Amino acid sequence: MKTVTIYTDGACSGNPGPGGWGAILMYGAHRRELSGGEAQTTNNRMELTGVIAALEALKEPCAVELYSDSKYVIDGLGKGWAKGWRARGWVKSDKKPALNPDLWGRLLDLCEKHTVSLHWVKGHAENEFNNRCDQLAVAESQKYK
Repeated sequence: MKTVTIYTDGACSGNPGPGGWGAILMYGAHRRELSGGEAQTTNNRMELTGVIAALEALKEPCAVELYSDSKYVIDGLGKGWAKGWRARGWVKSDKKPALNPDLWGRLLDLCEKHTVSLHWVKGHAENEFNNRCDQLAVAESQKYK
């Protein structure tokens, strides 16, 4: 199984507002950048969309080292929150509806296809790949202003 390193980030100008996401996929000497955006969205939706787009770009099941500055994504997957929400019909433990069930469902399905190891990185710090993803995400969000 190939090991792919993925960095992702999401951005939103206003929350909700115009948003963007960026992703970098690395395998050996290969590096691919992806990005996109929406006119009216939230930061969390863009964080999720970046991860989904990156995983969907993989052509076969891979071992993925996923780096994100989003606690929402890292904890939602790593602490099993999203699986619990899905098991309860997209209801959180406090009985309130889980947000973004459409995206969480897609992401959980992708995590069953790939072996994903989660890594939280501090945003807007010294990580060149996280910073590049932020640049991509912000540039996409600005297209909708």
